[in-house]
Amino acid sequence: MLRWFHALMPTEDRFFELFARHSHAVVAGAMALRAMLEGGDAIERNYQVVMDREQDADDVTREVLIAVRRTFITPFDRGNIRDLITSMDNSIDQMQKTAKSIRLFEVRTFTPQMRDMADAIVKCAKLVQEGVPLLKSIGPEAGHISDLTAQISALEGKADEMHDKGLTDLYRANVSGGNGLAFFVGNEVYDHLEKVVDRFDDVANVMHGIVIEHV
Repeated sequence: MLRWFHALMPTEDRFFELFARHSHAVVAGAMALRAMLEGGDAIERNYQVVMDREQDADDVTREVLIAVRRTFITPFDRGNIRDLITSMDNSIDQMQKTAKSIRLFEVRTFTPQMRDMADAIVKCAKLVQEGVPLLKSIGPEAGHISDLTAQISALEGKADEMHDKGLTDLYRANVSGGNGLAFFVGNEVYDHLEKVVDRFDDVANVMHGIVIEHV
């Protein structure tokens, strides 16, 4: 009877499988969002990919939250597991909001700074994808994880600089020329892109916090 009961319980390894699946969806969503910023026909071609990968990520998040309730022994603190998967999910949720905003405002062209920020988003997603499996061996991999989280935080700082420069250029090109609507729309895109990178910085902070607690 006990053996049958334990067979129904999620194993610790299951969490790392789910983290990996989620990170794959996040990377795919980030790459599709970046492709949207090539403009023109690429917007519609990649919009649905972002939507689909966000749904995949939501499905994994639900599995993780269910597993947290059903597992007696988790690889690390239950609250940390919830914080990690929630922060990861927030990043792709924000990508979805960005894609929807682009479509809503019928944006067809993008500035170099917008594309650079999207490149930073892809890099952050890949760093998270590299980092989450290392949590399985958190002791020996603590230094590696901390380095990856520092790289994400550095990208967030660079993205802030891109945002500020891009917004200044946008203002000069449009508001001074009497095209306030173009500035408003561009500002929305910049704001959403910045928030995506901010959400990845949140993931980095959670991962770094887990390392500190377990080393």
